[in-house]
Amino acid sequence: MIEIGPLRIQWYGFFLTLAIFAGYELAKRRVQAWGLDVEAFERVAFWAVVFGVVGARLGYVLTSPGYFLENPQEVFYIWHGGLSFHGAVLGGALTFLYFHRRRGYPLWPYLDAATPGVALGIIAGRMGNLMNGSDTAGRLTTLPIGFTWPEWAKGFPGVCPGIDDIAQVYQCAELLRGPVHLTQVYGALVGVILLPLSLYWLKKRPFPGYAFWNFLLWYSVLRSVLEEPFRLNPLWLPVYRNDELGIGLFTATQVVSLPLVLLSLYMLRRLGRGHPTGGKEVA
Repeated sequence: MIEIGPLRIQWYGFFLTLAIFAGYELAKRRVQAWGLDVEAFERVAFWAVVFGVVGARLGYVLTSPGYFLENPQEVFYIWHGGLSFHGAVLGGALTFLYFHRRRGYPLWPYLDAATPGVALGIIAGRMGNLMNGSDTAGRLTTLPIGFTWPEWAKGFPGVCPGIDDIAQVYQCAELLRGPVHLTQVYGALVGVILLPLSLYWLKKRPFPGYAFWNFLLWYSVLRSVLEEPFRLNPLWLPVYRNDELGIGLFTATQVVSLPLVLLSLYMLRRLGRGHPTGGKEVA
């Protein structure tokens, strides 16, 4: 984005920073409206962001180990892109749980309040991926929605037919710049859909935890349907593959999403049973 001497500001970090501050402001207003301690939320939210980033990077590295085994220093270069949403949710949620257990901070209300910010983070992350070029690249496709990257887009090295990992393009004799699925845009669309939905869930909110678990449920479903089938990722369970259309099932994210969908449905049912009157309690 900006490079002045040793100073470099990446699009990825810029967009994520904006999303974090905007998400915090949205959550703080929600916490205030519920009559909860804003300073306590600010304290836990700060550490949730820190450990959310740690979890996001760790999750990405564990599911894409090949490149990082050959380039271990890249593990720490998060501004180059490469964060796992599920790892971020786990790292952030565990932080909220820790403060809940140790200091008695409310768990579900804080997680509920954070959901619009997470949607903004999804949009920001995918916009950063798009500017980086090679992050979350799509499969080659013959569909009319395929996009061919221009030569001046140096961040996109090209796609190697038959190889599902863009980090291994050096093994290919002929790199193609497209047409590919523009999966960065597909992923951003998931966040665009989830943002108004999260605000709706917060408004409806028949019980604490409703917004958070609905968010996790529908993120897992939407990403598995709208983004992952078209993304250039190795197939953990090679159930289906169509190289002409650029569709593959199932990636690591799709495999992980199934138990998360089931867990979300279970938690929504369990928490709903705990509030049969449909009250607006926030404790």
